[in-house]
Amino acid sequence: MNKAPYRCGVVAVAGRPNVGKSCLMNRLLEYKVSIVSDKPQTTRNSIRCIYTGEDFQAVFLDTPGIHLPKHKLGRALMESATKALNEADLVCYVVEMGDGVITSEDEEVMRLLGEAGAPVLLVMNKADLAKRTDAERTRMLYGGKIPLLGAIPVSARTGEGLDALLAAVRDALPAGEAVYDDEMIVDRPEKFIVAEILREKVLLLSHQEVPHNVAVEIEEYKSPDEYPERTALFVRATLYVEREGQKRILIGREGARLKEIGRLARLDVEALTGHKAFLDLWVKVRPGWRESESDLRLFGIKERTS
Repeated sequence: MNKAPYRCGVVAVAGRPNVGKSCLMNRLLEYKVSIVSDKPQTTRNSIRCIYTGEDFQAVFLDTPGIHLPKHKLGRALMESATKALNEADLVCYVVEMGDGVITSEDEEVMRLLGEAGAPVLLVMNKADLAKRTDAERTRMLYGGKIPLLGAIPVSARTGEGLDALLAAVRDALPAGEAVYDDEMIVDRPEKFIVAEILREKVLLLSHQEVPHNVAVEIEEYKSPDEYPERTALFVRATLYVEREGQKRILIGREGARLKEIGRLARLDVEALTGHKAFLDLWVKVRPGWRESESDLRLFGIKERTS
């Protein structure tokens, strides 16, 4: 009997903000590759997350939530998401199971999916919170708008349906050799993930406009892996905001909020790296960075041009 061909391809994970795309990626890979928050526009970069099975490799692109942009930062996020869709062999369109209406953001997602032309697998998240009848209703709602390769109910929180999702993804990928080594999980360096962890804690501990005005720059990163004489990971990072008032909020009374951001981040960083960690955090004002092309490139949100 002929052995089935090895399969490998790019899978864009798309959807409107806050449907659980990043949580789904973390659950699939059992590794913190993407930060999670209940605030929109949490994901700012398309991150390549590599899942290697017995006879396939899926290169998932966790994309920024597709929305209607209001500034250059928003437009950069949309450019990143659109690029990922155009690269994809398959799109996992993540929605909430039980959705009763198509939002304007979903309309934008579906418009971009139509332009990209890749087959679409509807991933109905939050199945653990929905009724059984919601699965068919959600499939009919979105299937009436765009052609679907299939519809899979899942729960990123509990892991329900993930085996079925991976099987459907595997069957949709083209034949091809693996692109990445088996042990590789994410294509970003460790310090990128550390910067994202810091931003996640800002999202957790601040409110209103502050989280969306924060960018993180790692200025110094010294790991025992590279410096054997060190006994702990040292990270110096700057959190940039756009206004003095935001800086005061982020620091908090007598530095309390900044200390808590550092404490929570340190726990995740130590779990990620396996090293004791020391985080040296600073907050600086950088007016209008969200409208600055050069700043968006500096913070890695917009690709540098040659």
